[in-house]
Amino acid sequence: MTTATSTIAKPAREAAVAKQRRPWTRGRIATHVFLAVVTVVWLIPLVYAVLASLRDYQYTAQHGYLSFGGFTIDNYLTAWREGDFSRKFLNSAIITIPAVVLTLFLASLVAFVLARFNWKFNIVMLAAFTAGNLLPPQALLIPVFKMFQSFEVPFWFSESGTLLNSYWGLIAVNVAFQVGFCTFVLSNYMKALPKEIYESAMVDGASLWQQYWKLTLPLCRPSLAALATLEITWIYNEFFWATVLLQNGDMFPITSSLTNLSGAFFTDNNLVAAGAVMVALPTVIIYFVLQKHFVAGLTLGATKG
Repeated sequence: MTTATSTIAKPAREAAVAKQRRPWTRGRIATHVFLAVVTVVWLIPLVYAVLASLRDYQYTAQHGYLSFGGFTIDNYLTAWREGDFSRKFLNSAIITIPAVVLTLFLASLVAFVLARFNWKFNIVMLAAFTAGNLLPPQALLIPVFKMFQSFEVPFWFSESGTLLNSYWGLIAVNVAFQVGFCTFVLSNYMKALPKEIYESAMVDGASLWQQYWKLTLPLCRPSLAALATLEITWIYNEFFWATVLLQNGDMFPITSSLTNLSGAFFTDNNLVAAGAVMVALPTVIIYFVLQKHFVAGLTLGATKG
């Protein structure tokens, strides 16, 4: 009986699977071909940079980049030494980690208020937080520079006595530009949480802070992880405000190290490629470690506004 039942069920399952499979129409084939071509075109400069970084400049200058040979790791050692990568990586960590933590914390606070309470000016408040993302940083260069120049702080906080040439000044401007986007995403995510859990928490005597800290944040871990991946990538790669607000070369982030590898009259492209690969490596590692959350972050808050 069991054998007969499984024999009948097997063709039924195969028929159901075959029915679920989409037919290979001309449009679907064209889409896959287009995506494959775009993928190859996208990978060409990446593969080229990696291969160039592993080859000696004298060999490629003599035989061309389309040749095969001259492989070496000296470019990485030279780039690490001449670019002062050890110090610059530490600078990037000093800037990126506090900026990401502060951005997510402040954005989650604002998003909790916007999602938890139905006030008339909620939309106005959300618009005010997201409006900063619509302005190009170049338009705010002079106002921000003048403001930071006139903002006096203790010398133990900044050697210049102002927010210029200070890690905290660069952290503050990164937080200011990123908190709007995170607020927008987290508020939509929190609106999708069932209101019944908050009603149950209020019945149990939970305060507003406890509802935020012990109830909302644990439920928002996937969204926070996705946003952390995005923010680490964006703040880590940020170079514009570092060149504007920092005056001491020893405080520059890792993205500035590539300029140290370029000479005034001669540039070793293989050396620059090795430096670029090392600069990009931390964000690539973070992406693969948190790949699931990163992909989920592309659609966070898209189901409810």
